[in-house]
Amino acid sequence: MSNLIIIPARLESTRLPNKPLADIDGTPMIIHVLNRGLESACGDVVVATSNKEIQDIVESYGAKAIMTNPNHPSGSDRIYEALNIFDNDLKYKNIVNLQGDLPTIDPNLIKLTFKLIEDNQEADISTLGGKIKDRAELEDLNVVKAYVKNNDKPLYADDFIRSPKGYDPKKLYHHLGIYGYKRYSLEKFIKTKQSKREKSLKLEQLRALDNKMKIAIDIINEIPIGVDTEDDLYNVRKELSE
Repeated sequence: MSNLIIIPARLESTRLPNKPLADIDGTPMIIHVLNRGLESACGDVVVATSNKEIQDIVESYGAKAIMTNPNHPSGSDRIYEALNIFDNDLKYKNIVNLQGDLPTIDPNLIKLTFKLIEDNQEADISTLGGKIKDRAELEDLNVVKAYVKNNDKPLYADDFIRSPKGYDPKKLYHHLGIYGYKRYSLEKFIKTKQSKREKSLKLEQLRALDNKMKIAIDIINEIPIGVDTEDDLYNVRKELSE
């Protein structure tokens, strides 16, 4: 199979330290995410990490974890190193960067991310967004918003922001942190310097847009919970236990 899912995971989260190892219904969160990748049945799955504790947990479940440099500026930089360690033979043509804090993601969304990058020849990257439900979600600076100027299919993201000020709210979507790359596009992305906006807003996707790379996006009905806080962890524990 020419598709590879890589899950970047690290223990040094500032808001919820050690979250990849958080217990959810008797299983570490990173293993839940790994299982969602396997359930998608659209590619091989590995974890990219700089922490021996994560590597040991992943390998104890019979999966593969690649040790990477701890100083990468973004998850995509980490998955690129892991890709080149894991795949010297250039077997994989399409790569999905699946965030390690999405234990409840629907495997079909992973399939959709691959489909977007495969079907859109002009796209360098693919991603997903969901409709924003209320004013609080719109104004929350922790919620990254994708701005889609035109509704013509295929859809492309024109910007990614935190503050909605100055943007038409009808054209803003809650961004889900999953990315599909053509292999050569991932290499181009990594070899491009971080842009000023990427550093300022801490949004790696701005490096792509600021360097004229095209990001295809599809709009989904429901954004899965990304685990960033204790409240998020409580909610995913509740959802998966049910």
